[in-house]
Amino acid sequence: MKSVKELAQLEGRVYVYFSSNDLCKRFLADAESEGLTFCDGIKPTQKQPASIIALNRNCTLNYVGTNGRIAFGSGVKRLGDENLIKVDYGRYITEENYYGDATPQDDLMERLLRARKG
Repeated sequence: MKSVKELAQLEGRVYVYFSSNDLCKRFLADAESEGLTFCDGIKPTQKQPASIIALNRNCTLNYVGTNGRIAFGSGVKRLGDENLIKVDYGRYITEENYYGDATPQDDLMERLLRARKG
């Protein structure tokens, strides 16, 4: 099985996308079982799920702010001097090709638009 720590070793800034809260909760549980924490030292399962979470090279996690969400949803391939690596966690755990190119952003935009409507 693929591990969360493997993603932290990718060359760049890793943003992990989740198509549902349940999938994010699974990621948080997987990350915790591998010894990862959020930057503030809190265990992942004690945090709220989100649609995108950043995975740092030092095996810590953090939420993605507005600018990061905009970068994730755009065609941006770099953040500063780092590559922006977009990973669809649902695809990561079930498929060989797990990089999120079009589908995650389209789904994220659809979810954001639905949230704005009500």
